[in-house]
Amino acid sequence: MWQKKQSPHRKRKTTRQLINTKTITGYSLLTQSGEEIAYFLIQPVNLSVLSQESLSARVYALMNVLKGLAELELLCMDSRENFESNKQYLRARMEEEENEKVRALLAQDAQMLDHIQIQTTTAREFLLLVRLRELREQEIFPFLGRVEKLIQEQGFKARRANAQDIQRMLAVYFEQDVTTEHFKDCDGERWLKIGGASH
Repeated sequence: MWQKKQSPHRKRKTTRQLINTKTITGYSLLTQSGEEIAYFLIQPVNLSVLSQESLSARVYALMNVLKGLAELELLCMDSRENFESNKQYLRARMEEEENEKVRALLAQDAQMLDHIQIQTTTAREFLLLVRLRELREQEIFPFLGRVEKLIQEQGFKARRANAQDIQRMLAVYFEQDVTTEHFKDCDGERWLKIGGASH
């Protein structure tokens, strides 16, 4: 049976190309399509304890932030782990396990995962992002400073995301990794040996 051979000149896309990411700077994300995006992390407020008047004031303040700068976009992400595949595995193991004590331990593991998921079910991360268009290099930091000031003047606790924050945001978005504390710039970087010394 005849099969079409893949052209040797056809290149497979890298992970960076697939997620439209070129590189991460100290303050922004550069995309494959040529955009530069800066992020601001917003410290969340426990809305359940606010009065109706306070809640309305927060909504109005957020509206002022978004109205104050047309380039701003709002991003909300789940910042919790998903244990569904782990729980499915434990359920399958419980069904096939004959030892009653092992089944009880598996049930306890599943219950613990349920408990963790319930505790973190409302964990959200809020970010404001701004696309840095038509700005010269010397204009970027003053512009980002003005954006940060605008957000803070409306009563929000916000800070500009650095490279580690952006890496963590991508890890949460693409694989729901909320446990890694420090991200390496290159995968396997810790195993690199230079001149016989491990770093």
